[in-house]
Amino acid sequence: MLAALHRLSLRRTLLLVLLPGMLLVMGLEIVVSWRTALGAANAAYDRSLLGAIKSLDANISTASGGLSVELPYRLLEFFELTANGRVFYRVASGDGLVEIGNADLPAPPRPLVNGQPQFSDALYYGEPIRLGSYARTLDQPLSGGSNSSQVVIQIGETLESRQDFTRRLVMETLARDVLLLLAGVALLVAAVNWSLRPLQRLRQDVLQRDPQDLTPLASHNIADDVQPLVEAINHHVMRYRDAMEARRMFMDDASHQLRTPLTTLATQVGFALREPDPALMKQALLAIKLQVEETVRQTNQMLSLARADTTEWHMAPCDLVALAQEVTRAAWPQARQKQIDLGFEPLNEAHAEVNAHAGLLKEALVNVLHNALHHTPVGAKVTVQAGIEPVNSATGGARQAVLRVIDNGPGMSPEELAHAGERFYRGSSQVNGSGLGLAIAKAIAQRHGGALNLHATSADPTRPGLTVTLRWPAIFQVASEDPAAHAPL
Repeated sequence: MLAALHRLSLRRTLLLVLLPGMLLVMGLEIVVSWRTALGAANAAYDRSLLGAIKSLDANISTASGGLSVELPYRLLEFFELTANGRVFYRVASGDGLVEIGNADLPAPPRPLVNGQPQFSDALYYGEPIRLGSYARTLDQPLSGGSNSSQVVIQIGETLESRQDFTRRLVMETLARDVLLLLAGVALLVAAVNWSLRPLQRLRQDVLQRDPQDLTPLASHNIADDVQPLVEAINHHVMRYRDAMEARRMFMDDASHQLRTPLTTLATQVGFALREPDPALMKQALLAIKLQVEETVRQTNQMLSLARADTTEWHMAPCDLVALAQEVTRAAWPQARQKQIDLGFEPLNEAHAEVNAHAGLLKEALVNVLHNALHHTPVGAKVTVQAGIEPVNSATGGARQAVLRVIDNGPGMSPEELAHAGERFYRGSSQVNGSGLGLAIAKAIAQRHGGALNLHATSADPTRPGLTVTLRWPAIFQVASEDPAAHAPL
């Protein structure tokens, strides 16, 4: 039921929620008004009935020793004119032995207390009447027929006038409440429509936009309750714009980077087709094979960079030591070809388990290690390190996950280090390559909330080497045989 309600428009939802509540409240108010009107009408007529009782009481006499009422008919005629109905009266002693008037009037439902009037509804010969009863102590006891010192006065009136007045009063009250209800409903509908106008303007703004317009929506003149929605839309628009920009950059980069190798391939193919000597043709084909392999590598690197920039992914526990060992073992054949001493060193005794994306980290380390093996000379030394280390080794504190590649090759000049990690930037020592390896590693480190750092391995200017470090916050714990190593990072 709630799910179906939420699928309705906001206007219908508000009206369906608010209108029944308003109708219920107004219905209760009408019931209360009806009861109040009845109470007010009865109170007014009961006061008039009490006035008639007091007037009749003032004309009661016991001077003769008996009970008499002077001029009761004139009083009753006047009261009948006031009440617009028939009036009945009864004056009796407390024991009922002496009675004047309509002796068969119903007795009051409760015992009378001297000086306190009592009003009740009754039937008199099958006709409903309103009965007022009053008792008081006589100034002197009656001398004959009764020894009671109390006199009881009752006056009853028919209900035509009372009912007519009550009907008019209730109808006027109901008419007033219905008008208030209609006015309230109209104001509610108007308020809901007026409150939703900013959403209508927002909808029109979105519908009228050019498909290429990815600027944020204006958030002024928008209700505070709608601001989070506008902010979420703007955030989504910015993410979409970034994705489109990344796609555009990828297309530009791909067209720029593939133009030269494809042109080279076309030239080499043409040369091979024109070469009659099989030996020279084989050399041309080998050159084409190398160029194709390099072009495939550049294409894969560009795809990896695009994936690192835009792909949605979730991090999971990852063992850095095992990952780095796997990448190092996979690079041993390439290292043996150049007689490079390739080794691995864990930064601690632990299996460094951190929160990361193993696939992207492997891609980053493969690119950094490939650069080191490619640019270091024959007989050089390359070391891969992995683990967790404190941000400040002197003070300890927070720890970071680390993947590091150290070589003792020619290194990079300070000017080259300042541009390292930029897309398609090639140092002076690079005769080939795409210049994307460090850019991929940098993008992956940044997506993990970290950074890529480069610095010279040693102070020897003839062979400074290069140390490339990927580091990001380590939020998992280090598993080790040492119990102290199980403390949260």
